[in-house]
Amino acid sequence: MRYIVEPLRSVGIQIIKKLTDKRPKTAKTCLILGHKSIPMQDLLAYITWTASPEIINLGPLTLRWYGLLFAAGFLAGLYIVKAMFKAENAPEEWLDRIFIYMVVGAVVGARLGHVFFYDWDYYSQHLTEIPMVWKGGLASHGGAIGIILALWIFSRFESKRSVLWVLDKVVVPTALAGCFIRLGNLMNSEIVGKPTDVAWGFKFPRNETNLWEKCSACIERAGQGCVEVAEMASGKFCVALSEVPVRHPVQLYESISYLLTFFLLYWVYWKTDAKNRLGRMFGLFLLLVLGVIRFGLEYFKTSQGGFESAVNAGLSTGQLLSIPFMLVGLFFLLRPAKESPAAKS
Repeated sequence: MRYIVEPLRSVGIQIIKKLTDKRPKTAKTCLILGHKSIPMQDLLAYITWTASPEIINLGPLTLRWYGLLFAAGFLAGLYIVKAMFKAENAPEEWLDRIFIYMVVGAVVGARLGHVFFYDWDYYSQHLTEIPMVWKGGLASHGGAIGIILALWIFSRFESKRSVLWVLDKVVVPTALAGCFIRLGNLMNSEIVGKPTDVAWGFKFPRNETNLWEKCSACIERAGQGCVEVAEMASGKFCVALSEVPVRHPVQLYESISYLLTFFLLYWVYWKTDAKNRLGRMFGLFLLLVLGVIRFGLEYFKTSQGGFESAVNAGLSTGQLLSIPFMLVGLFFLLRPAKESPAAKS
């Protein structure tokens, strides 16, 4: 029994000493490389985001967070619009058609938007890569244009109703889809913010291609937390991580903004008569989501490239693209609106 009690007693004494020690704590150092040391509190002053963009890899088939969240946003939207159709006694068989039109319009529009708005210099020399969506490169403004055109085709040839009638409905869950998509961007460590010193800043090692290889091996073995030097796989990890700038998690800013906008649009649709005025919901969506929110948050983002350098107006490509959407949104909000078919019936 003595061989059991004595070790436990010793451990207990050590714990009591730790808890009652009133001496000021000195910061541990995470790594020493040469004559450099990095204080632990510096490493804990931000969030190190090293999440893998892949959920599962099954040989040639890879399930990625971005694709899952993209699909989840559209599926959630399908159920929300279904409730709207039911309330207005609209044919539910249109829902599947609208879903297909929207997905195709969003993907094609977002891809072409990226190609022409952001990276035409490259794709003009690599035309065969334009359809390769799986390689990445989608632009939300292009996706919005694609959805609008796709639903115009649906309205013109299938529903025989004003395109504003369907747009006033789909914009509500589209804000929710935008929330999911920006979370997908976060999982991909892309569309990062500008360097900052805010307490909630993120470090994105995966976004720093020249540093990621140095960081990743040690992250996998030691985790992102700062542990004893003896337990670190290599000192290079901490030094490499220290070189990664702390940035605004602008993906979260956008995601939260779009989620709040979804709640607002949902309330406006069900609790006011805006849904009975063709174009009002559509105009409010354009003004808030593709206008004010996107324009404002571009100030926190790193440059995504595009034609901003050619215009040289002190605005980013995203902001320049947001301006016409804001103007169109204001037009539909301020113009005398016609009654929707549901209001007349």
